Amino acid sequence: MTEPDISIRRLIHRRSVPRELERALPLDLHPVLRRVFASRQVSPAELDVSLAAMIPVGRLPGAGEAAELLAEARQQQDPVMVLGDFDADGATATALMMTCLRGFGFNHVSYLVPDRFRYGYGLSPEIAELAAQQKPALIVTVDNGISSREGVERCRRLGIKVIVTDHHLPGSELPRAHIIVNPNLPDSGFPSKNLCGVGVAFYVAAALGRRLADQGLIDAGEARQVCADCLDLVALGTVADLVALDRNNRVLIAQGLRRIRAGRVRPGIQALFDCAGRQTADVSTGDLAFAIAPRLNAAGRLTHMSLGIDCLLAGEAQQAARLARRLDQLNAERRELQTRMQDQAERHLEALEDWMTGLRPGGYCLYNADWHQGIVGLVASRIRERVNGPVVAFAPGDNGMLKGSARSINGINVRDVIAAISIKQPGLVEKFGGHAMAAGITLAQERLESFREAFDEEISRYSEEIGRPDITWTDGGLSSEDFSLDLAELIRRSGPWGQGFPEPVFDNQFEIVDQRVVGGHHLKLELRPLSGRETVDAIAFNQEKLPTPSTDVCPTLIYRLDVNIFRQQRSHQLVVEHIQYD
Repeated sequence: MTEPDISIRRLIHRRSVPRELERALPLDLHPVLRRVFASRQVSPAELDVSLAAMIPVGRLPGAGEAAELLAEARQQQDPVMVLGDFDADGATATALMMTCLRGFGFNHVSYLVPDRFRYGYGLSPEIAELAAQQKPALIVTVDNGISSREGVERCRRLGIKVIVTDHHLPGSELPRAHIIVNPNLPDSGFPSKNLCGVGVAFYVAAALGRRLADQGLIDAGEARQVCADCLDLVALGTVADLVALDRNNRVLIAQGLRRIRAGRVRPGIQALFDCAGRQTADVSTGDLAFAIAPRLNAAGRLTHMSLGIDCLLAGEAQQAARLARRLDQLNAERRELQTRMQDQAERHLEALEDWMTGLRPGGYCLYNADWHQGIVGLVASRIRERVNGPVVAFAPGDNGMLKGSARSINGINVRDVIAAISIKQPGLVEKFGGHAMAAGITLAQERLESFREAFDEEISRYSEEIGRPDITWTDGGLSSEDFSLDLAELIRRSGPWGQGFPEPVFDNQFEIVDQRVVGGHHLKLELRPLSGRETVDAIAFNQEKLPTPSTDVCPTLIYRLDVNIFRQQRSHQLVVEHIQYD
């Protein structure tokens, strides 16, 4: 499998540091962290990530109304169904809502996660019919539903009430649900637009707990504990969904991580950590995203999402361990399947190599009858990297339909692009949904050329965004004294870091003292900074050789200062993200 070439030349820009803000930060902060926080516009007050700093539950529009309707369902002992989604955000949101409803005394609760290949995304009319077989009086969607107009209408005709809780961007017409809770509604004044699905579910559950406590139906302290115990799920789903980590999301993640590190974690998550070979004391946001979430995603991709949710809901360690082992097996199957699909995608890309050479920057809409739905996302991503513009790749679907995956670049919201096409040409797009950088789309095959023309026209409006040089932002250089385990540990603990609040990366020139390949395809380096005498260990993942220098100067490396844990021993190392000869 071809790996991205870290030797491609980039423009390296250092983040500006507002000196007044830097001086305002506590003097007992490490100077490197003061620089890092100031460059991210973090004020002294925003260093507080206690639960008290969370935006109050009552400020999320619709959360109180949803709590009221749910409280009525509890009083009447109505069956409630949670309709989830198949990714890590959807899985954790489903597990959270199920956990809280049970903890609040709901006796008739169930959940349903659609098979995306059979039913597509969200609350479709087919899913409404399937859900109706279990006779719910109320459906609560989590991480989906904002674009499910037809499915909500079907529920209405079936006599089922619907509460939509979602975070995806709404279209021009909202579903006629009884209540919609979404921080991204046009008239929402909620300060954090970056809540993910499990974050929205947490706010609704917290509002419900407060409502039931006010009615004297449960103890207020118990209600708060039920919700607080789910913060590990909130942290996992928020990190895995790659939403921007504004202060509110940093609070939620920090509180979840604090509980995980303290051992206050549900057996299902502990079992998943055990399968990943991680100790909870060493958990970071990266661990959450890459150790646990892939297992949940793997289950979803193989239409065994319920197994992942069952694991998260497991109340006994033995049962959770059994489910986690099964998830691990599914993950191994997923890796094998993904490897085959990537190999297939790479063969297709090799066939397109001549075509891609010399392409002008722009938007591209591609279709190949031999492509599989499972690889079009990878194809779109790789071509997007090459052309530095939005790409939609289509594969054949069922009943004459095409299934497409779109990938975009910074500055172009591809979901909004598709929405604009859908508004201007009603009926052209069958289904779509997603985010700014990635979206899915269903299209009738005979309408491909019309969509291609419309896509090209819409993308042409963003000519200033396309073709811009690849810029890498860093937090400047580190001194020789900064290459230490203490600072590496401090950076790890000072997050959470993630989307929109990037983990610190630094740039320095180094002399390469030694290099060797480890693990088959990773490059282990011994480096000496030009400003010191001591060497430092580094690793460049998925890189088997250094780029060939054009001059005799030492290379500039962009890297993270990280903690390496090997055989119970902790040490600092550099994780190299880019190598460049000036």
